[in-house]
Order: sequence, then structure tokens, then C-alpha cells
Amino acid sequence: MDAKTYLEDLCQKAKTAKYSVANLNEREKNAALRHVAQCLIDDSAQIIAANQIDLDNGVANGMHQGLLDRLKLTDARIEAMAEGIRQIVELDDPIGQTLSESKRPNGLDIEKITVPMGVIGIIYESRPNVTADAFALCFKAGSAVILKGGKDALNSNLAVVASIKRGLAECNITTDAISLIEQTDRQTTVEFMKMKQYVDLLIPRGGAGLIKAVVENSTIPVIETGTGNCHIFVDESADFQEALNIIYNAKTQRIGVCNACESLVIHEKIAKEFLPLVYQKLSTKNVEMRGDNETCEIVKEANPATEEDFYKEYLDYIISVKIVSGVDEAIAFINEHNTGHSDAILSQNEENIEKFLKNVDSACVYANASTRFTDGFEFGFGAEIGISTQKLHARGPMGLNQIVSYKYIIRGNGQVRE
Repeated sequence: MDAKTYLEDLCQKAKTAKYSVANLNEREKNAALRHVAQCLIDDSAQIIAANQIDLDNGVANGMHQGLLDRLKLTDARIEAMAEGIRQIVELDDPIGQTLSESKRPNGLDIEKITVPMGVIGIIYESRPNVTADAFALCFKAGSAVILKGGKDALNSNLAVVASIKRGLAECNITTDAISLIEQTDRQTTVEFMKMKQYVDLLIPRGGAGLIKAVVENSTIPVIETGTGNCHIFVDESADFQEALNIIYNAKTQRIGVCNACESLVIHEKIAKEFLPLVYQKLSTKNVEMRGDNETCEIVKEANPATEEDFYKEYLDYIISVKIVSGVDEAIAFINEHNTGHSDAILSQNEENIEKFLKNVDSACVYANASTRFTDGFEFGFGAEIGISTQKLHARGPMGLNQIVSYKYIIRGNGQVRE
């Protein structure tokens, strides 16, 4: 079967399913989500076995350590997937909420209410936890979801989707509420981007290349989730020990995630004292430091940074370092080089903190905290659909309220327009 025919059949089933999902009430959706969460835990052995096939293939194909980390599933990570679903259950139903209402002089009552998006397509790479997160959010938001994962995680995704479909079937809900595109070739991916007749919204999650391809090729409306070249600026008044702990966490807790710190910006007045401490702390995890000329003079083990380094999302044990004259230069440098994702200031100077928070142009800006908190789970949204770095419709972690639409309900009693 050619890609177009295969996709049209799959997308038509999702389009039919969206009406069924949209008519489920909050109790029915929550009951199904609780059951799906339990199914994932019950099926964890099968899911991990399937994931191991993908991991073995990744090692054999020379997959980078950061990507292997993204791909890996464990009992703890599956429990986290299930917990993310349970958190979504506890959230208010986003559908049917009144956003505004008014009565016109001619007697018309106009109400603006939230409604399901319909069919949401998600294209993502080697993070199989996205499969469960995306389903749960879209389902609670009253939409069907079509998933296009990467070939590196195909076995894992098949196992997760099979568990979800089992849960839905046991709750007498259409299993077409979730679909997985099993053909992993590029032609199928490109063809999927053209399924505007069936798909109401497309969300890419992955590296810069994937996101660029979707934005440039899709005929379906797209919410752009960006890469994460996240910065931490260490001001001259920063508490050194606190700053070291935050930097260590932001850089090394998980390297293959979009909210990891990739670049340090250091105030020149503390660079000579502070940078060796940073290098010593990060070297316990063998983090390579790439810095400007001043950095390399202070830390002899640092390697010279190219201009490209300051724009790069490494997803690796590498960090770039820039020394600046103060908060104004830090803000200008970050706004030039960041991806609009997450940036932080470590400082005890309230004026500098407020200036940074106001002027850094990112979806999430932090004062004295790790960038690793940019996450729907950490923000209390439950699982997230992605981190939007655009400014239209949704920005930052996208939870339930960012993946619904709205419509106007107009009630009259015979009015006609003159």
C-alpha cells in the first residue's frame, strides 16, 4: 500500500473517532485514563522488552548517548508515564468552559466556550514516553491523536500504543482515539504533513531539523516546539554554592532533554574565582567546557568555542561559556543566541533579576532555579504535549488548556440583520 492510501485510511478512522471522543463526558474520560495508566504498569515487562530491541538497535547503529537516554524506558519511567496520566485525571476538564459571555443590544446572547481541537497529529523522535503523554492530553482534551514516532523507537511505541488500545477497548471506547503511523520512511512523514483534510493541528517534537521540516512542509496548522539552547547567567552577586548546585543539576541530571543548560554566561567580576569551581564540579561528570578567550585563560582545560558553539543545543556533556561585563550584556547575548526556550539568572540583586526576567525573550525565564523545571509535570499541568517556543496561541509547556479550541454559541429569539 502506498503512503498516501495508508495515511488516508488511518486519518479517516481518526477523523471518525474524534466525534466519539468529543462526546465523552469528564467521568468517562477520567475512568478510561485511570485504566490506561494501570495497563501501562501491568504491561511494563512487555514494553521494556520491546524498548530493549530499540536500545540494542541504537547501540548497533552508533546512537549518541544522549539519544539513548531519551529512548530508554525503565520501570521507574513507565511509572512516571502512568503518574503523568493520573495527574491529568485530576485536572479540570478543559472542554465546555465558558471563556466569555455577553448580551448584545439586539437581544442576542453570545457565549464563547472551549471545544476539542479534533484530530491532533504529533511527529516526534526517540522519546517513547511522549506516546503516552500525547495520548492522555489529547484524549482528556476531547481529541483523537495520530502519532508519528521515529523509527529508532518503533518497537517501544508499538508496545505502548498496544497497551493504551487495550485499556480503551476494555472501557468500551474506540481504539481509533489513538493511532500510530507504523511506516517510518521519510515519504510517509512528508505525506502526513499534507493530511489537512483530516488533521486539525500538527505538533512536531524533536531536533531542529525535524521542526524546521514540519514548519516548512506542512499544510496543517503547526505549533512549533523549539530546541533548547538554554542559558544560565551567573551574576556577580550570586551565591556560589547555590549556583554550582543549580548549574550541575541543569547540565548533568539528564543531558538529552530540551531544558538542560547548554550555555553559561558569567559576570566578569567573579569569573576568575567562580569558573574554576564550575569546571571542577562539572568535571565529575566529564563535561567538556568550550569557552571564549577569557574563559580559556582562566580554565586551562577549556577548549576554544566557535561562534557556532554559542548557538548549539549539544544534548551532550558539553557546555559553552561566555564572560560578560554585566546583566545588560548578558541579556543581549542570550537574546541573540538562545532558542526562546528557557533561560535563568542566578543573582541576589533584585534589580538585576527583574531586568533579566523582563527583557530575556524566552518562553520560561528563571531566577535562582534550574532550567530543568520547564516541564508540564513540574508546572502542575500533568504530562505535556511539548514546549512551545512560538508566540501565537501557545507558549511554554503545553498542557490541556493549550490544545483546545473555542467556538461561539449565539442564542436568539427571531433576530434578523437589517
